[in-house]
Amino acid sequence: MTKLSDLGPPIPGKLHGGQHIEEHLHFYNCPHCGQRVDQRDLRQVFWHERPGHEPLEPEPEGKVIEFPKR
Repeated sequence: MTKLSDLGPPIPGKLHGGQHIEEHLHFYNCPHCGQRVDQRDLRQVFWHERPGHEPLEPEPEGKVIEFPKR
C-alpha cells in the first residue's frame, strides 16, 4: 500500500470563495475505494482521481483516518 507520506510534502488546498464551512464538509468518500478523502490536502484528492488506485495506508501522524466499514 502507498502511504500519504510517500506522495511528498502536503499540498494545501484553499476553499474557493473563502467562506467558513463545517469540518465534516471537507471530506468525501472516494467512489472507487470508499476511503475518506480530505479535500484540503490535494495529495489525497489527486491520488483518489487516479483510475484503479488502492486506498492510502493510514499513518498515525497523517490526516488519513481509517473509519469503520458500514
